Amino acid sequence: MTIAKGKAPFRADHVGSLLRPESIHKARKDFKEGTITASELYDIETTEITRVVDKQIEVGLLAVTDGEFRRRFWHTDFLEHLTGVEGYVPEHGFKFKGEDTEAYDVRVTGKISFNQDHPQINEFIQFKEIVGDRAVAKQTIPSPNQLFNAGIRNLEIYPDIEDFAKDVIQTYRDTIQAFYDAGCRYLQLDDVYIAGLNAPNIPFNDSGHSREELIELALRVINGVLEDKPEDLVVTTHLCRGNYRSKWAFEGSYAKIAPTLFAKEKVDGFFLEYDDDRSGDFEPLEHIPNGGPQVVLGLFTSKHGELEDKETIKARFEEATQYVPAEQLCLSPQCGFASTHHGNILTEEEQWEKLKYIVDLSKELWG
Repeated sequence: MTIAKGKAPFRADHVGSLLRPESIHKARKDFKEGTITASELYDIETTEITRVVDKQIEVGLLAVTDGEFRRRFWHTDFLEHLTGVEGYVPEHGFKFKGEDTEAYDVRVTGKISFNQDHPQINEFIQFKEIVGDRAVAKQTIPSPNQLFNAGIRNLEIYPDIEDFAKDVIQTYRDTIQAFYDAGCRYLQLDDVYIAGLNAPNIPFNDSGHSREELIELALRVINGVLEDKPEDLVVTTHLCRGNYRSKWAFEGSYAKIAPTLFAKEKVDGFFLEYDDDRSGDFEPLEHIPNGGPQVVLGLFTSKHGELEDKETIKARFEEATQYVPAEQLCLSPQCGFASTHHGNILTEEEQWEKLKYIVDLSKELWG
């Protein structure tokens, strides 16, 4: 089968991460204990990525991911392989509603730049070969704005946040070009930082700058990264309020960032969380330019397996069309099913049922 023509994001899409199968959990444990080699672990991951690509295509998705099966965390595995960044174990994890995360983070140790030997480039090349022409191979990476979270910037190396921003922008311009050269045509930037700028109290800020200054800086970083990007490369961004073992980190509508970021960010689409009351209403969508970025409504939760009521989803979809025309809308879960290796609290069967449900409902809404 050859993928039908169309441009991402698709009417039925998904954020990216999928529940790790037990074989990967076991292989990671065996590797840590020294009973299998890194090569053997990689081969097991490749086998499972092949299976999960087939399954995504089977449920009707036009864009597929590798499930982030080679990662422990959605962001640190990418960031710690940039030049000038290292991963480390801090004293404690991040505070989520009802649980602290496993302690792991990244920090800047030198001038930041793109690493030409970044492992995720070759991983994407192999993943794209697995997909072939059966679907669009979608790559997910953390947004450049994730590097502005508290504790990451080294003030001795980068006392001026503008100098840091300049190097981050160039690092990600080089990153995007590397993925493009590897064959990537659908790239998603995952961004908890920008979503956090909506929270009543910004959860990850140690910069000394105001909310308004940080929103403007976040816009300049993203648009600087996307300046002169290849025309046939689709870049979307996913705004997340935290996703760890079905827990969340913070709440708040998109109202504070919408006039700046929704109106001016030069992405091709926004993946937005709208699965519960924490997300606020659809009114901030009025700032999305007519005919501008696609808006992927995350009306379905990835945090539990129960299927959403169809009529409720249709009613919410109609409500969203008051602000964005239907042809500019898409559907997806609000986040991935396993932003970290732990995964959310649902079964693989429930995961696949939910994704198929989204595909089937999209056909009802758009034909």
